Amino acid sequence: MPEDWKQGGFGLYIHWPFCQAKCPYCDFNSHVSREIDQSRWLNAYLTEINRYAEMLPGRVLNSVYFGGGTPSLMRPELVAAMLERIRQKWPQANDLEITLEANPGSVEAGRFQGYAEAGVSRISMGFQALNDADLRRLGRIHTVDEACAAYDIARKYFDRVSFDLIYARQDQSLENWRSELREALEMAADHLSLYQLSIEQGTAFGDRYAHGRLRGLPGDDLSADMYQATQEICDLAGLPAYEVSNHARPGAESRHNLIYWRYGDYIGIGPGAHGRITTDRRFASVAWSSPERWLSAVDQGTGDKSIEAVAPQDQANEYLMMGLRIGEGIDRARFEKLAGREMRAESLSHLEEIGMIHPPKARIRVTEQGRMVLNAVIKELLVD
Repeated sequence: MPEDWKQGGFGLYIHWPFCQAKCPYCDFNSHVSREIDQSRWLNAYLTEINRYAEMLPGRVLNSVYFGGGTPSLMRPELVAAMLERIRQKWPQANDLEITLEANPGSVEAGRFQGYAEAGVSRISMGFQALNDADLRRLGRIHTVDEACAAYDIARKYFDRVSFDLIYARQDQSLENWRSELREALEMAADHLSLYQLSIEQGTAFGDRYAHGRLRGLPGDDLSADMYQATQEICDLAGLPAYEVSNHARPGAESRHNLIYWRYGDYIGIGPGAHGRITTDRRFASVAWSSPERWLSAVDQGTGDKSIEAVAPQDQANEYLMMGLRIGEGIDRARFEKLAGREMRAESLSHLEEIGMIHPPKARIRVTEQGRMVLNAVIKELLVD
């Protein structure tokens, strides 16, 4: 259904793959490199922007997101040049959101000023913890004081500033987390991303966990209590959860991430970036993950490792998995049109009966209780 993506919007994701250090919990496509030829990288990004603009001309762009890695390691002139090219290639929505991720250890006042002058309108900062001992444990290279100083700089140049915290950390008590979250809310951010620590295979934490050397992780009950406390404290502060791990004041939600969750179209540019784009059909794109391999591939005509059509049934399941994460839920008619059949009445009745979803109407929405076991809810509703 070529027009389906319009219900979610159109965004552009640009992946900068470099970090100053690799965090032990991180399974993102990030790399540490002593020397980075930023001019070569800029040329590659511009080449890919041109290629996608020819493929998807005339669309109104709702958001641009610079993710990573640590995009705040980019020189501001790179960001400025990319945004200028993007403006030349696509018309922009009146409320175009341009986000750049930043780590406090890579923040300079002059660099933030440069990003603002380039057109960045929103900063997303990776704090992860508000005490130095846990920052060291998480492999972060900044201190709490540096994080707060970076936040103050960001607030000077940007109206919209978000930051991330990780909870359910080693030896963290419920009261410790409550206190830390209240401290974060006192900083008056309009958006917080609050993630439970997950142990992923292929990370340093994953290796330690497999060998019994990652002690002090909370059990399921304590993790659930921390999640519940997060909802209660943020609700009282006026930042309700609009997605499983994201909280915002009304109107301050991440417009870019909402494109993902509403199952819109988005271009993915840069090593390891994923995209969903619609021409005559909907396609899934995946870029080469190795930075050098990606650069070489761009020189040869495309940074994409693969681009494959997504079957309507798979589109329905992707929409389900993304859309049930947000408070507004999914449009039942849209799901059924993609799936080519009605939702199973017995599954909906069962999930409503046990309190996992709100009474099914035009939209299917998960309850607070259902969010805590979201994967199980999704599994019950997937198209076979």
